[in-house]
Amino acid sequence: MADEIPLKSLRDRPFELLAELDRRGRAVSAQVNQEGTTGREWVGVALRMAGDLYLVAREETREVLGLPPSLTRVPGAKPWVKGLANVRGQLLPVVDLRQFLGSGVTPVTRNTRVVVVNHREIPAGLLVDEVLGFRRFAEGEFSGDAPPTVARCERYLAGAFRRASEQWPVLSLRSVLESSAFSEAAA
Repeated sequence: MADEIPLKSLRDRPFELLAELDRRGRAVSAQVNQEGTTGREWVGVALRMAGDLYLVAREETREVLGLPPSLTRVPGAKPWVKGLANVRGQLLPVVDLRQFLGSGVTPVTRNTRVVVVNHREIPAGLLVDEVLGFRRFAEGEFSGDAPPTVARCERYLAGAFRRASEQWPVLSLRSVLESSAFSEAAA
């Protein structure tokens, strides 16, 4: 793209500026379409828990929140149920995911986040060590084999993505919420 016209040189010629922007947009669109035919892309939310990196499907995540300033304790609930949070007028149960999995309590730091699960029937916010943002993978990088994890969550893993020496286990939030252990929150 060495023959591209600098956009600043066209600021006093609006029609030519629009024509150049249109040309560039079409070129990028053609490139994306060409790349898109080689394979589909999977997008997930990357998070850290107990020192390991995980992915959760973007579709299973409604939003990511900071730790709510106050949680109302639920009497008679298991210790991994941290309490109820008022999120924009809706009550949200907050669960310490590490503690639920039996791998210790999530330390509360400035990076601690609540991943709000996108589930039709079961509202839940899962407390995790850190959320790292979106990660994109080609579907060809997926393997059905999940590696062993520090957090002991193998029964909730749905495979892993591998890129170079990195392994990203895919944690199924749906499997976590629909498990019998999760529904038995009463102590």
